[in-house]
Amino acid sequence: MSESKNKIKLFEDKRVRYIWDEEAEKYWFSVVDIVEILTDSDNPRRYWSDLKRKLKAEGSQLYENIVQLKMPAADGKNYLTDVADTEQLLRIVQSVPSKKAEPFKLWLAKVGSERLDETIDPELSIDRAIQNYRRLGYSGNWINQRIKSIEVRKALTDEWDESGVQEGTEYAALTDLMSKTWSGMTTREYRKHKGLRKENLRDNMTNTELVLNMLAEVATTEISQTEQPVGFMESADVAKRGATTAKVAREQLESETGKSAVSNLNAKDLGQLKLTVEDETE
Repeated sequence: MSESKNKIKLFEDKRVRYIWDEEAEKYWFSVVDIVEILTDSDNPRRYWSDLKRKLKAEGSQLYENIVQLKMPAADGKNYLTDVADTEQLLRIVQSVPSKKAEPFKLWLAKVGSERLDETIDPELSIDRAIQNYRRLGYSGNWINQRIKSIEVRKALTDEWDESGVQEGTEYAALTDLMSKTWSGMTTREYRKHKGLRKENLRDNMTNTELVLNMLAEVATTEISQTEQPVGFMESADVAKRGATTAKVAREQLESETGKSAVSNLNAKDLGQLKLTVEDETE
């Protein structure tokens, strides 16, 4: 199975974790997230566990076909969780009494349509991201920086891929190294500094933080393109040197302003977010 990164979609302002399977060309959605939406249960995991037992007792093939994939949990770590494709989800919806069943089916159909549209015209995914950020209350200036940061991040991960760095653990390790170098904190420490749980760290950065993070990633990308490192260890050396350029810029800015460029404020504190959303893995 060839998976894309874990992402989040919204249904009526509630988060749904998903993975796009490139090889099979279909979505895998977190079943627990869907059950929580349909039932408004305080314990969706227990509800789903009971429903699975019921389905098994009834001899349902749905129970047998459920698979598990790693998805991010509240603590920021990835854990195996039950996932279902669109066809399986529709069968789950039929098994859960809910007034939200029909709106959810329409949402599910729209998600599939959006993916097809974005495959034909990738710019649509950027347009949708902009629309979502506007709906969430972010400023136009911040949105421009954020969209640019996604482009910068993609260029860096493409370069890591060319260098033989493995997506997942090694990507995360290099990202942590860069964050620690320029900000003084790993991504986990940074999220804790801002009081975040599931939220995307970049979605909770100030303009200054976004710019410094982009500087670290742009510098790392350009050094890597020049030196063409091979494997994780050589790429780690490049990542630290690239992030050091952002560290120098941060220290210079702090010397000039007399205040920290790394803020403990998150998007809610800054008044630029009406609700919480993730759109990509750090």
